[in-house]
Amino acid sequence: MKIATFNINGIKARAEALPAWLDEASPDVVLLQEIKSVDEAFPRDLFEDRGYFVETHGQKGFNGVAILSKLPLEDVERGLPGDPEDEQARWIEATVVGKDAVRLCGLYLPNGNPVPGPKYDYKLAWMERMRSRAAKLLATEMPVVMAGDYNVIPQAEDAARPEVWTEDALFLPQTRAAFRRLLNLGYSEAFRAREPRPGHYSFWDYQAGAWERNNGIRIDHLLLSPQAADRLKDCQIDKAVRGHDKPSDHVPVWIELDV
Repeated sequence: MKIATFNINGIKARAEALPAWLDEASPDVVLLQEIKSVDEAFPRDLFEDRGYFVETHGQKGFNGVAILSKLPLEDVERGLPGDPEDEQARWIEATVVGKDAVRLCGLYLPNGNPVPGPKYDYKLAWMERMRSRAAKLLATEMPVVMAGDYNVIPQAEDAARPEVWTEDALFLPQTRAAFRRLLNLGYSEAFRAREPRPGHYSFWDYQAGAWERNNGIRIDHLLLSPQAADRLKDCQIDKAVRGHDKPSDHVPVWIELDV
């Protein structure tokens, strides 16, 4: 099963590029972030016509996550547990059944800038809620994939110029420590399990020739429970998507699981 995560930075802006990538890459499941659309306005037909089931958790103009799946989605849940007053659309869960059932969690973790301030406080609180949910998912003992835009640069080798990120919410020690607490529960970071070398990124700013100079950062991650990690066959960053018209500032990252 090929499972991808892709921050599309607006479904309206990517209404041509995203379907073109789906036709080329043919993933079984895609976890989308920043759809920037309410559920009713999401162009479901674009994906249903390609054989995908569609589940969304949208928000007008901001955030928003979705799951596209060639297999039916069961037990869909929207919103990260732990704060009933949180109205930001950043989390969606569902179960997909291939040879085995896999619990999918699509997430768009808060950016957290500027630091210090309420946005960073929200980021850290959100990550703690995510850690609590991740622990509960581990207790199910089923394969779990938590994938999305984490807005976390885990290590210095995940940035072309780490020195310019030292005061940024994506790279602060507290942020990286919160990410490690997720891993320490027992999750594996899929890309690093397959590729230990530096120089691999999933986001490039639109400005200052970042793409041309490969001045990127790696912030799109797939965390796997032990039951999913045991089935990991491959993990790749699909940089070719940047060649499409009107590309996102992110590119997809995908895994292949034997499920």
